[in-house]
Amino acid sequence: MSNIQLIIEERAASIGNFMVGRLLPFRQKRMIGPFSFIDHMGPTKLNERENLDVLAHPHIGLSTLTYLFEGSIFHRDTLGSALEIKPGEVNWMTAGKGIVHSEKTPDHLRHSDKVLHGLQIWVALPKDLEQMEPSFAHISKEELPTWNEGDSQFTLIAGKAFGRESAVPVYSPLYMIEIKSKARTELSLGDQLFGESGIYILEGGIEEGGNTFGPKQLLVAKDHSLCTFTMDANTTIYIFGGEPFPEERFINWNFVSSDKALIEKAKDDWINQRFDKIAGEENEYVPYPSFKR
Repeated sequence: MSNIQLIIEERAASIGNFMVGRLLPFRQKRMIGPFSFIDHMGPTKLNERENLDVLAHPHIGLSTLTYLFEGSIFHRDTLGSALEIKPGEVNWMTAGKGIVHSEKTPDHLRHSDKVLHGLQIWVALPKDLEQMEPSFAHISKEELPTWNEGDSQFTLIAGKAFGRESAVPVYSPLYMIEIKSKARTELSLGDQLFGESGIYILEGGIEEGGNTFGPKQLLVAKDHSLCTFTMDANTTIYIFGGEPFPEERFINWNFVSSDKALIEKAKDDWINQRFDKIAGEENEYVPYPSFKR
């Protein structure tokens, strides 16, 4: 019997001048643990005239996690953070009561051919921290726990699992794990996981409960304790999960909160430009979508 409760296929979505494959939120499953939003970016080839330009936009009530497989993104925010994100690194920005950031192709790549490929993720904050002060952390690939088990390589990108802890400063019990297989192998991870759990297949395939699954599918497990499956050779998967919150989370554009009043205030503050500005990008911003007013 299969332990898969739901299969979520990537759906095309636009983030300005760039198309992504959206996984969460999904109408039948809004969140997996505290994970409220997952976009798969690319792989997209951009020529010397094409660049990623996600202008200044706000967030509240969440942390963003950017994890690249290929390419680079330059991050700026209203805390003064300004740095390039490269493959294998983690950008972890906590919005709390409010932050503004932009994501662009770095200057040194803007006039050359390039590839962009990665994941962009939102992790909702616990209710008592939704209005915390914003913060930013950049974690190098060397700071992430990485180990081998048989023919599989594991990287703990965020949270705690397998008796290990990532350097990413998370605010609730969760895990994001990368697993790469060199050869066909069976994994049984149930006793290492907790809460809700989902498996995203980036490349290759897995078998579970007599069924086969392939790239661009997010498999939501019925019960993390029964998380046993077989990975094909040359497969890469990401496991997301953790303890769900007792309260519902509402999402409106880039705002996440357990309190609709906080979302309405953030929306009004952005429309009337009361958020802080990014230094050097004071006149660049993404307007609040008119159809959601």
